[in-house]
Amino acid sequence: MKDKSLPKKTELAGPRTEFITQWGALGSQWGINRTMAQIHALLMTAPGPMSTDEVMSELQISRGNAHTNIKELIAWGLVRSIVRIGERKEYFEAEKDVWRIFTMVARERKRRELDPALEVLRQCAADSRGIKTPEGKAFHQQLKELEEFVKLATTLADKVSSMNHSFAIKMASKLLS
Repeated sequence: MKDKSLPKKTELAGPRTEFITQWGALGSQWGINRTMAQIHALLMTAPGPMSTDEVMSELQISRGNAHTNIKELIAWGLVRSIVRIGERKEYFEAEKDVWRIFTMVARERKRRELDPALEVLRQCAADSRGIKTPEGKAFHQQLKELEEFVKLATTLADKVSSMNHSFAIKMASKLLS
């Protein structure tokens, strides 16, 4: 079977390598493992599914690092496993639809970050509800305002994640007009 990993010596190799590097750097800034983001970028721009060995070779990473990050990308819904008849190797391909990528990342970040933050705010607000000192009342009020904001953000994330692409674009256009 022909190797469908990224070509080594093409005009595309430089820009693709730069994209993969920068996607990894952006991932780090967003709280996502740099290697995980680079694997996502590699698979997202690959012409076809890639094996773990191909990912390891392209990014010069260990098998354990590749395997761990690919499994995490699968858990996020950004990558899927491909089985080829007659082959023992497992191949992987990334979701390429930009809107689906955005909604999957938004949904996962909400689940991992906003939902736990909201729970902490709710618990701390409940624990501070009966404090009668001015500091206690101010603390409780600040937490309630933060809770309301995070609830708004989670509701917005849920709504945006459930919209289809064309409707979201129309809504964004109206909002930005």
